[in-house]
Amino acid sequence: MKERAIRVATVTLSDTRTLADDEGGRLLGELLTGAGFEVAVHAVVREEVEAMRAHVRALSADTAVDAIVLTGGTGITPRDQTVEAIAPLFEKTLDGFGEAFRRLSWDQIGPNAMLSRAIAGTVNQKVVFALPGSPKAVRLAVEKLIAPVLDHAVALATGKAGQHHAKGHGDHGVHNHHDVHAANGVHHHVPKRDVGIGGGER
Repeated sequence: MKERAIRVATVTLSDTRTLADDEGGRLLGELLTGAGFEVAVHAVVREEVEAMRAHVRALSADTAVDAIVLTGGTGITPRDQTVEAIAPLFEKTLDGFGEAFRRLSWDQIGPNAMLSRAIAGTVNQKVVFALPGSPKAVRLAVEKLIAPVLDHAVALATGKAGQHHAKGHGDHGVHNHHDVHAANGVHHHVPKRDVGIGGGER
């Protein structure tokens, strides 16, 4: 009997995007579901340190979420504050993720890869990845780095490495969703079963 698919919360960090035009978040969800994971909830959060930090904290406390993938705000413009927001939350850092991402990015964009601050770590025993906002970067990170290790990473982070999480096939992913607009401006995209989460890359 197959175990349930890993449940991933996805978050687009942007001051300008909404659920209606969040192409990066949509691509992220498609890539994850295509790899056999379930997208438990998606949200668009403004690039404000406290808002981003609070949202990641809330997701890390949600029992319906196994891992968190963020996209946006990992560059070096004045508004890029994802690293500053979530790095202080990390209990353990996964330095190899950022190193591997920049190594693979070098083959695509050369020295500009050094300008990415993609990072990963664990928060409350949940694996958290922070990716750049560009679709090419999202695809690279998910296909080459996240998808191949996510099952094992979640098992290690939760202390269940001896128990194998089987990737789901077929009817997994984002189905029958509705939009929720929280009072603090965080836009949510959640399954009709409410997972209980309350309430910015360009």
